[in-house]
Amino acid sequence: MVKNNLLSPGQFAIDHFPRFGLTQYADKYSTQSSPLDILISGDVEDKIRLAEKDLDPLTRIEQTSDFHCVTTWTRQNLLWSGYRFKDFYQKIILPNVRPSNKANYVIFRSQDGFRSILPLSDLLADEVLLADRLDGEPLSAKHGAPLRLVTPAHYGYKSTKHLTTIEFWPDESKFHPPMYRFMSHPRARVEFEERGLWFPGWFLRYLYRPQIKSTIKLFEETMK
Repeated sequence: MVKNNLLSPGQFAIDHFPRFGLTQYADKYSTQSSPLDILISGDVEDKIRLAEKDLDPLTRIEQTSDFHCVTTWTRQNLLWSGYRFKDFYQKIILPNVRPSNKANYVIFRSQDGFRSILPLSDLLADEVLLADRLDGEPLSAKHGAPLRLVTPAHYGYKSTKHLTTIEFWPDESKFHPPMYRFMSHPRARVEFEERGLWFPGWFLRYLYRPQIKSTIKLFEETMK
């Protein structure tokens, strides 16, 4: 454990960045990074598929930010490289996909079946990235290759890895959480400790924290 007084409520810092997630996804990954191929769909005029070259018009940025896992660990000062979701939306989605004016929610789907949802308004914050590099290196299978979402203001389960589909919808009805319903907050903002539904964030700390070591071990074993 690393002590730091600047951590968000209920979090503790660790000195490494483990592969982590719901245990049913531990063995669902590819050791080989596949070419970028993302379907953009939903309540839109035109569905399109995007390859890596289609992101070339966007400005690449680097960003240092913390990653807050809902189970209470935080890895600080990760250096991400990629593209602001805001730029992606304004320069690629609006002119080429033309989502409905009512499409205020975005669903992200992963190659392994995981998915997350966030309000479009949250995704247009400057620090939200579509990232393909971490700490100066291309993303590995461990951390979401070929492209992942990075949302520092939200708990890690919103930062979907191995992106394969991005959908724009007017509401949340098309989204079915990959976990128990109480574990999936619609926004999951770290600042407000929105770890899940129905229970206060401080309560969920004590439910999740005992599972950290065993989950890290399980995910490490599947990478061998």
